[in-house]
Formats: sequence, C-alpha cells, structure tokens
Amino acid sequence: MAGPFKGFGQKAIPFLKALDFHQNREWFQENRDLYESELHEPFCDLVETLTERFAAAGLGLRGDRKKSLFRINRDVRFSKDKRPYNRHLSAILSPDGTKMEQGVFYVHIGLERCFSGVAWWQPSPELLLAMRNAVATKPEKYRALVAALKKNRLEFETEDRMKRTPRGFEHVTDSDLAEAIRNRHFYVQQAIDPAGIHSPALVDELVDFTLRAKPLLDWGRAIQGKAQ
Repeated sequence: MAGPFKGFGQKAIPFLKALDFHQNREWFQENRDLYESELHEPFCDLVETLTERFAAAGLGLRGDRKKSLFRINRDVRFSKDKRPYNRHLSAILSPDGTKMEQGVFYVHIGLERCFSGVAWWQPSPELLLAMRNAVATKPEKYRALVAALKKNRLEFETEDRMKRTPRGFEHVTDSDLAEAIRNRHFYVQQAIDPAGIHSPALVDELVDFTLRAKPLLDWGRAIQGKAQ
C-alpha cells in the first residue's frame, strides 16, 4: 500500500544479489512478490515522500510512483552484455516529474553502491554550450557556486571530462574555469550508507543533501532562464 517511506526491506540488497546470480526471467517471476515488497514499493513510497518534502522546501523537484523509477530490466538491444536485469534500482525527481528534464535529483540503490545526486547530466548541446559560456563570461558566479558547494561539503564530479578544451574556449586560461568548461556534465553526488536504507531517516538525509546542492540547481536554472 502507498504511504510514507518506512525504509527498504531488510532483503532489498540480498534480493539484488540473488537476482544478479540467477539473471533469468523465471527466477524473477518466482520472486516478484519479494521484489515488490522489499524494493519496488518502498522505492515508490520514497519518491512520493521526497516529492512532498521537496515541495515544502521549495526545491522544484517532483516525481511519482509510476513515472520516476527506472525499470530493473536492462535494455540489451545494443549491448554486448545480455544479462536481462540491472544490479540496482534507481529513480529521478525532476522539475516536471518526467525523466526528460535537466536539473534533477537521482537516487540509486545497488549492489556496488548506493548514492544520490543532483545533476545536469548529458545536457543538450545548446544547454551545455550555454553552461560553458556562463563559466567563461561570468566566472565570478561560477566561482561563487563552487564556494557555496564547498561550504556545503560538496564538489563537482569529473566523470567524462574532456581532455582538451572544446573549440571556441581556447582563450580561457584560468585552470579552474578551463576544467569546468571541459565538463560534459555538471553534477554533485553523495554516498548513501547501505545500512541506512532500511530507516525512514533516509528521507531526511536525502533532503539535506538536496538542500546543500541547491546552489547548483539555482545556477543551472538561471542559465536556462527558469530560475525559481
């Protein structure tokens, strides 16, 4: 039944471990009730509880139990890895409640790790160019963002950062700005202790993280012209 998030079941991670071992539809169907009760339904409750809390905090992020979760089934059409199931379950809360927007909150519960993120991930070429231009032409605002995140115990991740400065930005020589312009994504993340996913207190942890990441949301939205 839908309701406030009470925590993931104690068998949530063991279920993922067993699913990863079996990796077949027959086993999954036989154990679907366990998946629903321990992992999927609590995740749906988490999304809707976070939606309420994010609204109360004025974060401009929302989701629901039908649209926000990614499927546990893998898309194997273009992959050499034909295993049918993911080793994790994840969800996005966004400004419009879909997975198509930028400036989102992401939460990931998986075998390798559990974490949350606030991200402008793979923005369109036009938006990425606008973000790079913002770094180059308004460096004081970008540096204020970095300082605000640092004060909040966060910093930009560097995954997929280009090795060379993209064309048109060769004139940017300050190392911190040049590094930012080489980013393909602008995002921060925080690890979640797997032992803490079974408690309702996970909600407070995720709200606290997202509030600390709000300077990034504000910066990106201002570039988009969608300041809250």
